Amino acid sequence: MARVLVADAIAEEGIRRLREHAEVDVRLREPAATLREMIPEYEALVVRSETRVDAALIEAATRLRVIGRAGAGVDNIDVDAATRRGILVLNAPSGNTVAAAEHTMAMMLALARHVPQADQAVRAGRWERTRFVGTELKDKVLGLVGLGNIGSEVARRAQAFGMPVIAADRVVSEDRAAQLRVKLLSLDEVLSQADFLSLHVPLTPETRHLIGVRALARLKPTCRLINVSRGGVVDEAALFDALSEGRLAGAALDVFEREPPGENPLLRLPQVISTPHLGASTEEAQITVAVDVADQIVTVLQGGQPRFALNAPVVLPEQMAFLQPFLKVVEGIGRFYAQVARGPSTRLVVEYSGEIARYDSSVLTASLLTAFLSRFSEDRVNPVNARAVAAERGITVMEQRSTQASEFSNLVTLIAEGDRGRTRVSGTLLLGEAHIVYLDDFRIDLVPEGTFLMSWHADRPGIVGAIGTLLGQHNINIASMQVGRNRPRGDAVMILTVDEPVPESLRARLREIPGMAELQYVTV
Repeated sequence: MARVLVADAIAEEGIRRLREHAEVDVRLREPAATLREMIPEYEALVVRSETRVDAALIEAATRLRVIGRAGAGVDNIDVDAATRRGILVLNAPSGNTVAAAEHTMAMMLALARHVPQADQAVRAGRWERTRFVGTELKDKVLGLVGLGNIGSEVARRAQAFGMPVIAADRVVSEDRAAQLRVKLLSLDEVLSQADFLSLHVPLTPETRHLIGVRALARLKPTCRLINVSRGGVVDEAALFDALSEGRLAGAALDVFEREPPGENPLLRLPQVISTPHLGASTEEAQITVAVDVADQIVTVLQGGQPRFALNAPVVLPEQMAFLQPFLKVVEGIGRFYAQVARGPSTRLVVEYSGEIARYDSSVLTASLLTAFLSRFSEDRVNPVNARAVAAERGITVMEQRSTQASEFSNLVTLIAEGDRGRTRVSGTLLLGEAHIVYLDDFRIDLVPEGTFLMSWHADRPGIVGAIGTLLGQHNINIASMQVGRNRPRGDAVMILTVDEPVPESLRARLREIPGMAELQYVTV
């Protein structure tokens, strides 16, 4: 059985699900050095936000196939390093959506009505009603930075409080925003109009310190900031200055740049309220994300496709039902081309023709590249890192689509270009079986399985017979034969499926047959 390491605490329901299919070890809060010593024994790793999966840990993970983050953010995982090693990274982005949205509203209300400060005063024996006069949410403009799953749920809940909602998001369409009754604006416009500003973006190089000196200067002095996303999105030093100088009314922080925050000066300000990264901390969310990530890891270990992969093509189940049979086609094309290529390729174009062109073919292209590149790389190549491996080798990969069918209802064609010319290999499904149907300009019909002798020769009488005679003299049986030509008495290609190995000494004699241009020995 595969071995799975759970390095951060997840709900027991997720661990039980994993143990139904794998050997599971739960080792929490292990030092980084200990994790590096342990990780070579495992095929899968499960973390939350505490364990840092850096390049050093990934480099030590010689057997690791998948890293699962029980939650949405993956800023504690070096996704680029995992991709280079062919390790799949997946998460559970939808499991804590409601929990994070509700916590955002809780923080917003607590900030608006001074709930934590008033609670502390009452506990200390002080009844200070006039000191804790708050502000209502009704008719206050909520500005959202990020209108993804969590931002959308916050928008719905804020509207129930009578808040107009505006948002900045570079991905969400106007139509989607209109469905949510949210007005899309630029970031600067959102900053200048918001009475409450709530952040819902991942931590990336582009979003680090997104709310810094410049952004804070655009906010109203009466604005209140809520951050239940990632600590690094806010420049904490700039936020401290803005609050201290009265340029911002308050801040509610669930996340910090460094966690735990320690002696963070923000925590000394009375207009700041905080919680210890509780956005996803509900019983329901903990169970949901644990089971979700466990199910996906089991799927990957069994050779399936996860729903939320971050560094590999992901196809909707209804699309995958159509595309699944074509995996054998593209894998056959990749393995076949790897052996008939005339030299190194610098550009690969994968063409999809017919109904298949209507689907997201990224998973097919990745599988074709994997089959091709695996012939030349000592490192692990899989659909996770296939494009990265191609780029490292100086190979440009492109996709082209045409919904117009050729003589076949669906056709996948690889066109490879390099210094030594151009090679074309086309394949399709015939009666549910993968067939290669074109090699360059030659029409053939080849099931890409087995061992083949391929000859390029002049289309003249006697050449095919001479090849058959030599093979017969050496007791090599021909299982099938495919012959194609570009025109009568022109150039021809012949593909023989053989039952026994053809030694190099015999191949050398075959190449000496008059009219023979090239001969290759191919195992697909």
